[in-house]
Amino acid sequence: MISRRELLAYGGAAAGAHFIGGAAGAQDAWPSQDMKTICGFPAGSGADIVTRFYAKALADRIGRNVSVENRPGAFGNIAVEAIARAKDGHTIGILPSSAVAAAPALYKTVPFDPVADFDQVTTLIKVPWVLLVAASSPFKTVADLTDHLRKQGDKASYGSVANSGLISSELYKLAFDLKTVEVKYKDPFGMLNDLDGGHIAFAHLDASTTLATIKQGKIRLLATSMQTRASAFPDVPSAAESGIKNSNLFGYWSIAMPKGTAPQIIARLEKIYNEIVATDENKKFVANIGCELFAGTTASAREALVKEVETWREYVRIAKIEKI
Repeated sequence: MISRRELLAYGGAAAGAHFIGGAAGAQDAWPSQDMKTICGFPAGSGADIVTRFYAKALADRIGRNVSVENRPGAFGNIAVEAIARAKDGHTIGILPSSAVAAAPALYKTVPFDPVADFDQVTTLIKVPWVLLVAASSPFKTVADLTDHLRKQGDKASYGSVANSGLISSELYKLAFDLKTVEVKYKDPFGMLNDLDGGHIAFAHLDASTTLATIKQGKIRLLATSMQTRASAFPDVPSAAESGIKNSNLFGYWSIAMPKGTAPQIIARLEKIYNEIVATDENKKFVANIGCELFAGTTASAREALVKEVETWREYVRIAKIEKI
């Protein structure tokens, strides 16, 4: 069980009244100024790459700059709260589901409500998570790694840097009754360096963050966290094939706005982003970062989020993670 101490260690026309539920005439001028989004992870991370791609894609279509501000920390809570509170009509949420939906399950007090504080626009891509070991390690399969971890007991450790990796790793431990100890990292790069250096035995990360390290030949993929193989990694066994039958985890990225945003803005953004998702440029980008297309609508995005909140709650319960 993860202790509270361990988890804590980880550490004019633009006026809101016009854009948040304002008059129809004001919506026609939107956007009347440059826009921004806030990324909850460091510059250069997989999350940052995704955020910047979809920010630029929007900027190209509305004729306004869409800047990205990085505010890493607290498993993404800092950035998600900032977006929820930004009722200026010009701050857009380009959000990973793991940073939004998992919060109520992990924290006793959450600074935002993942459902009530946002107006969903649409979904973009589906993100598989992968179980990683150092390429220099002797582990070629999950069975190899598991045998080693059983012998090591609590002398072995794994790395975590976000909600998704934490839950995926704890479910893996639970599936084989492993005693491996968690080590928290502030960013994925330090964790990958330690993995490559043999300081931790394994880690779970999103595919988009790991691709560069995979191409450098520093890490090896043993399994995904899903019950079926990911199309981006057809040669990598699924969690089910690897004996991790309690895991069917994947994330997705969506577009959202602070609650109360004018319906006209939501509708316009839904149209723009559905056009973006259908482009060849987007399809190439998604394939290059090891993800899958996940097109949607305002209605399906809200339905997916409500379901995701409950999914995370159940996984946290199964993994016996204490709320902090």
